Amino acid sequence: MGHLLGIDAGTTSLKAGVFDADGTTLAVAGEEYRLLTPAADRAEIDPDRYWQALVHAAARAIELAGVRSADIDAIAVSSQGETVTAVAADGAPLGPAIVWLDNRARAEADELARRFDATAVYAATGVPDVNPTWTASKLLWLKRHEPERFADAARFLLVEDLLLHRLTGRFVTEGGVQCTTLLYDIRTHRWWEPMLDVLGLDPGRLPEIAAPGEVVGTLRPEAAEALGLRRDVRVVAAGMDQGAGAVGVGNVAPGVMSESTGGALTLQATVGRPDGDRTRQTPVYVHSAPGRYLYCPVCPTGGMALTWFRDRFGDAEVSRAAAEDRSAYDLLTDLAATVPPGSEGLTMLPHLMGAFSPEYEPRARGVWFGFTLAHGKPHFVRAILEAVAYMLRRNLEMLADAGATADEVHSHGGGARSDLWCRIKADVVGMPVVTLEGDDAAIRGGAMLAGVATGAFADLEEACAAMVTPRSRYLPDPVAQAIYEIGYRRYRELFDALRPAFAGFGPDGA
Repeated sequence: MGHLLGIDAGTTSLKAGVFDADGTTLAVAGEEYRLLTPAADRAEIDPDRYWQALVHAAARAIELAGVRSADIDAIAVSSQGETVTAVAADGAPLGPAIVWLDNRARAEADELARRFDATAVYAATGVPDVNPTWTASKLLWLKRHEPERFADAARFLLVEDLLLHRLTGRFVTEGGVQCTTLLYDIRTHRWWEPMLDVLGLDPGRLPEIAAPGEVVGTLRPEAAEALGLRRDVRVVAAGMDQGAGAVGVGNVAPGVMSESTGGALTLQATVGRPDGDRTRQTPVYVHSAPGRYLYCPVCPTGGMALTWFRDRFGDAEVSRAAAEDRSAYDLLTDLAATVPPGSEGLTMLPHLMGAFSPEYEPRARGVWFGFTLAHGKPHFVRAILEAVAYMLRRNLEMLADAGATADEVHSHGGGARSDLWCRIKADVVGMPVVTLEGDDAAIRGGAMLAGVATGAFADLEEACAAMVTPRSRYLPDPVAQAIYEIGYRRYRELFDALRPAFAGFGPDGA
């Protein structure tokens, strides 16, 4: 058995990782891409950027790993969900991808919510609310506002589907990435016909359905040439980044809880069945672990709030980081570490692209509250870190109400690289936060699934034993906990007080 290549296409970057047959991480490389935001409620990207980023990141990871391209035996691909691209019969994009963060389809979501009983929607799809995030809403918008593109499209593909097609030539998907589209029945693992009927969408305009973790083909000649790999390299569908990331941190059985702070903040709790939450509040995903499901609350802007701050107000840190070969994020969190817990009364609501879980309010906005002449850049950075931790606690409380509890939280994503952020999370949620060796859980999870699919591991349990290793354990500090109880209460009260004002924002942001 040779080496495994894990690919994860996130919201703002794609990462590639090379692993040996024993599961050891040899190298990780990534490439960022910027979203286009032509209006307050829109987020788009050139779909070809995903493929370009894959080619560049994979080549860099293989180079850093010091292995021969000929030694790569399998590639696993995971991605963000909901982001949709209309493509021609040959897979060529017919326009920009509508990114999952995009909220333009509010009217269409409202219409779908009126047409479908919420209980039936949740039972079939695991989605608690019909909102503009979901792919079905975006497709209805496309049909109404760009009817030529809708009519001309041979297929509608998510990001994982796009990359699997570029790699294998096959239009194929799986339930792990499709489960939040409102197009997919998580009980039967087939397309949800009632929604397709409303959209006027024939199943033939969607990809074939495979199973998470399945080998879906080998490299087509063009892909093999672009990547410099053998044509017989097997390609594995690894699912949505949340499911692959849960696999990558060993969250493959009930009783384990994980969180990911990447562009978004998401939580993952493995469950054995899709209908366990009688409150119908918790999103239910198809797990990348075969036969499992995930409770998976999502908050649209988690780490992206810190990225926004870096891009708008962090020029000094970006320049210094380039000169010192460091991360601008590390320099910003170094500033935040100079401020005591609670940011001396400064509170942030990090809803830069609306609020989703557990309070669904797509018109919510980011808020800074309580700042004075005494507050400076370090306070604002720390307030962002604390705001994401408060969102984490809100969602852990919702999961507990749904019956999913744990004694510790496994943390992954870019936020897990920050000791300060992990300490803040532990203090806010009041339980240990555990990080793992290797920061990029989704690409590791994809490699684990590829290893099982190609015989390197007998099953996921063996893969977890080989590839999931704890790195650090952050315990709550009682003094900080007491301060954060006050901050958390203020955070909740602030959202509740401003919710009527948020509802007054129009779809154009005015």
